[in-house]
Amino acid sequence: MLTLLLDTHTAIWIVANQRIAREAEEAINAIHETGGTLLVSPITAWEVGLLVSHKRVDLLATPQRWFTRLLSIPNVRLAALSPEILIASSFLPGKPPNDPADRILLATARDLGATLITRDRLLLKYGEDGQVSTIAC
Repeated sequence: MLTLLLDTHTAIWIVANQRIAREAEEAINAIHETGGTLLVSPITAWEVGLLVSHKRVDLLATPQRWFTRLLSIPNVRLAALSPEILIASSFLPGKPPNDPADRILLATARDLGATLITRDRLLLKYGEDGQVSTIAC
């Protein structure tokens, strides 16, 4: 069964009903049709809080309410953020990006065998290098 992990900006765009790439949209629709899992990392809550506090994103709700709304979408589940995943983010193979949140997302996707949906070019490059499954959004 398909498991997808949303990058933070992907989650923001989905909640705002903004357009994403066709392949990403089809993968998300497949989740809803097959009962697969659409995961969101707890690190996304942290990143959204930072984006709002630095006025880089304007939400129509507080970050807490926004994140609760995200988790209320059918088939969306909170991914585990275990000490093992956090440690694994320090030992990713290949040439992962330096951003700690991106590394945590990559380690989460690898641990869960999930496909990461992102528009971040460094995350997509890491996927192209064969280190994790990605879909561009």
